[in-house]
Amino acid sequence: MDKIIVLENGHPITFSFPELLKYHGPGFPGGVAHALKAMQAAFPLLGEEPLERREVAIETAFSGPGGRDCMEMVTRCATDGRLTVDRTLGGSNVIDDHPGPYFWRFTYRGRTVEARIRPGHVRAEFVRLGAKPDKTPEETARHEELKAEMAGRLVPLDAREVYDARLVNAAGN
Repeated sequence: MDKIIVLENGHPITFSFPELLKYHGPGFPGGVAHALKAMQAAFPLLGEEPLERREVAIETAFSGPGGRDCMEMVTRCATDGRLTVDRTLGGSNVIDDHPGPYFWRFTYRGRTVEARIRPGHVRAEFVRLGAKPDKTPEETARHEELKAEMAGRLVPLDAREVYDARLVNAAGN
């Protein structure tokens, strides 16, 4: 479950998690994994797959660079102006105000699907260290471990185990 297929003018393009991670770089593998899983959960509800990548619009509360880069590589949404990051869409954090930033809204040909993370996939230690501005070197190292651990834990899972996706507008039918 580490890939996603989209179309570019009718031609299929497959992106694997390792390819998405190469595009992003090593900084935020968990964010790459979250964007991949949110798209995998939502795209089947948007229409017959694979979707035309340049017709997917995305609104999200997720502002992390890993998520942005993953969405951009798959859909070209940032380049084409179809990406909106609005932190007010989610709660303040995934632990105390679910779903926190892990909320995504995808629109394709008049259909809209929202994807919210299911509880338990983001650990409190990760959130606490991520919010801490003055991390010690040990805390920084631990936070990096947790980013990689989260990506390694989420990528093999079925996307529907990680994100609850539901159709909220079917006007495209």
